[in-house]
Amino acid sequence: MKWFSVCVAMLFLSSCSPQAESIHTADELAADQTLLTKIIGECLNNPGELHDTPNCRNAEAADGRLRPERMRKSLGG
Repeated sequence: MKWFSVCVAMLFLSSCSPQAESIHTADELAADQTLLTKIIGECLNNPGELHDTPNCRNAEAADGRLRPERMRKSLGG
């Protein structure tokens, strides 16, 4: 009975833990402009806490890859 109550308590506590944020790759972010814009906005609004997170680093990498394309399009190329 003691073992059962410990298992139930562990199950209950694990269901209350916060959900882990999914990590997006730079390729996923480059393919989804809406998601990229959302993550970059979050990172810029809270750089102290989010600057070194995987999603912010991947968003910066994806933005860096897409920037030359956007510049070329805006210049009519």
